[in-house]
Amino acid sequence: MGDLVRDSVFGQIVRTASGGKLLHWDEQVDPSYVDRYLGNDFSKNTADHGSPGEQNVEEKNRTSSPGSRSASTSSTAQGGSNDELGGTKADPEKGKDVHMVNWLDHDPQNPINWSIPKKFFVTFQICLLTFSVYVGSAIYSAGTLSVVQEFGVSQVAATLGLTLFVAGYGIGPMVWAPMSEIPYIGRNPVYLGTLVVFVVLQLAVIYAENFGMLLAFRFITGFVGSPVLATGGASISDMYTPPKRAYGISVWGLAAICGPVLGPLVGGFAAESKGWTWTIWELMWLSGACLAFLIFFLPETSSTNILYRRTRRLRKLTGNDKLTCEPEVEAEGMTGNDIVMMTLVRPFTLSFGEPIVFLLNLYIALVYGLLYIWFESFPIVFMELYGFSLGTEGLAFVGILVGAFVVIPPFFWYVHKYIEPRFNENGELKPELRLTPSFVGAFCVPICLFWFGWSARPSVHWIMPIIGSGWFTIGAFLLFNSVLNYLGDAYPKYQASVLAGNDFMRSAFGAGFPLFANAMYRKLGVGWASSLLGFLSIAFIPIPFVLYFYGERIRKRSKNARHDL
Repeated sequence: MGDLVRDSVFGQIVRTASGGKLLHWDEQVDPSYVDRYLGNDFSKNTADHGSPGEQNVEEKNRTSSPGSRSASTSSTAQGGSNDELGGTKADPEKGKDVHMVNWLDHDPQNPINWSIPKKFFVTFQICLLTFSVYVGSAIYSAGTLSVVQEFGVSQVAATLGLTLFVAGYGIGPMVWAPMSEIPYIGRNPVYLGTLVVFVVLQLAVIYAENFGMLLAFRFITGFVGSPVLATGGASISDMYTPPKRAYGISVWGLAAICGPVLGPLVGGFAAESKGWTWTIWELMWLSGACLAFLIFFLPETSSTNILYRRTRRLRKLTGNDKLTCEPEVEAEGMTGNDIVMMTLVRPFTLSFGEPIVFLLNLYIALVYGLLYIWFESFPIVFMELYGFSLGTEGLAFVGILVGAFVVIPPFFWYVHKYIEPRFNENGELKPELRLTPSFVGAFCVPICLFWFGWSARPSVHWIMPIIGSGWFTIGAFLLFNSVLNYLGDAYPKYQASVLAGNDFMRSAFGAGFPLFANAMYRKLGVGWASSLLGFLSIAFIPIPFVLYFYGERIRKRSKNARHDL
């Protein structure tokens, strides 16, 4: 617990306020750590080659062993995030006059070497942050009718408060995700800085004087609350080795599912008794409590940022300005053009220029869009057909949540039994093997939609469509975990950009689909409207199968994908 507080925002404030007398770092207490952090062999390699990354084969094999993390391997703990920065080599002349600061063998400050309890606790915090933001989309939908009455707008217009929030957290990661990969910044300043703004701006939504102001601030709050929705997976990857990463990503994905699922339940009773503004009050209280908790206990997970800050401390402690580290050398080599390319251009070029990325992003975007369009049918089914109140209608979403808890145990068993043993000695796996769970998930989505659509009628008990809704979570869970892990493994050099593009495309579908949902369900009826969505999802079933059998061939024709597996 002491390590958590020491590296949290609160710990940094205490350390600064006490003049460094409280919450010391190891090198401040034991000067011998200074020599241990300076790798003479690594410095010599930089002098010889002008690049800290150019090691001989023997050295490379030594530093790639489990738990042994030099500065050169710090990027691999994050799925290649340093390559995302450009992979700039050190200047040969500068390389002859610097001392590189390294990771120790099994360094306890490297997130990949943290204890299991610490990893679990930090994972819980990332999940809490994800839920606190994701719930903001669906919690608003519970108060849509109240918005219609207060501002005198149509139901479609009122739905814009949901869709603009989703659009905001689709666009935001295009900026925030690459920023969190810069060693000078790291993940915590992005997470907590934007969360402060997110909490405060809920007041602007609550006290909106007109409908336009409400919509504007819903978009802005979605934009500033978005970092964890794309970067949360990177934080998980910071802490877990590739064979174990699927477990952490799965738990994080569950938190993401809980947000939109529990939103109507959390907001339904409040909107029923107090109106739409109370749903936003609840969002502010939840995200505010999360902010306070993270300020005290969330440590930085970016290994490049941790190593960079260690280097700064050692420079100050020793007075030696020649101390540096590989992340710092690479960051110094970045130009303004590199930053623009990484932030604004690369996510789009990869999303639309790479066939694998485009097809999988399109599939995930479809599933995400179907989720939000399908959510709009719940008031029609459970309030109009079954007579639920606005508050109890939120309970109908619990079936979706139950589906998530049902699928996790067999998924974990499958990963442990069949996926983990197929990793090689370097912790690498052929990316296509990640897709096998999606074979099941692809069929679960249409099963859900057909079941829900044709069981939702007054002559059939209301529990039947609720049971059917659980199939959607099973399908979405298996598809999301397969696709996100596959994309990260297939494009490790550009992981942040690929995942940011995925978030953008799925959020675009999630934002647009609800606008025509109500009209479609009323014109076609619940059965045929759900069937239409089911047939659409069937059309996409072949995608994971095609990529499983032909993905390797496609990857090897790409300039950006991995070729060595």
